[in-house]
Amino acid sequence: MGRSTCSHLTRRIIENMKSFIKTYKHFFWTLLLLPLLFWFKYLEATNIPKFIIYSPLDDLIPFIPIFVIPYLLWFFYVAFGLIYTGLHSKKDFYRMLTFMGIAMAFSYTIYAIFPHGQNLRPVITGSDPFSLLIKHIYETDTSTNVCPSLHVINSIATHSALRHSEAFSKIKYGKLASGLMLVFICMSTVLIKQHSIIDVAAGLVTGLVLYMFIYVIPELKERKSYKKDFSPFM
Repeated sequence: MGRSTCSHLTRRIIENMKSFIKTYKHFFWTLLLLPLLFWFKYLEATNIPKFIIYSPLDDLIPFIPIFVIPYLLWFFYVAFGLIYTGLHSKKDFYRMLTFMGIAMAFSYTIYAIFPHGQNLRPVITGSDPFSLLIKHIYETDTSTNVCPSLHVINSIATHSALRHSEAFSKIKYGKLASGLMLVFICMSTVLIKQHSIIDVAAGLVTGLVLYMFIYVIPELKERKSYKKDFSPFM
């Protein structure tokens, strides 16, 4: 390959990279989540629980190690939601990012004002891969700052974004798969004893309120405005 060919190829690569960055520069808005993540790390390191989150219902929920799989898939699920919406619709991407940002800020504020934890974690005695994964999670993730559950809220944010995405709606069984992932992730939080049922309930309520403000109310206003604009022709 000649020098001129290499130079031409390099220029094309650079031009393509510039075009990609220009088209998808909205992805840089995800950097706004970094301060929130640093805040969470600070709370994890400094919060001393003054309240214990517990419900008698927690004692009725079994410990099922295999549910560590959907618990860990949460990270990929949320990342997929951001990447997919970011590639297909800025509107869907911004709504998901707003949902997550508000959820994280609200939850961390609760953690800071009411430092709390849970004492539900069992002693891991199994040597199977699922038990070992849970043991690793227990060792690297404290049992503090759990209510409301961000696993639950950000799963709702992801499913909401995908459910309202026109591009994702064209994928056969896409919404069903996303809905099932949401359910399994919520179940996993209590079935591997990372959260109390109270954390999940608080996460569901928080997620529902945010869904109303980010999706339902704006769409109702859009429909009302549409009907008003075209009322003479209806």
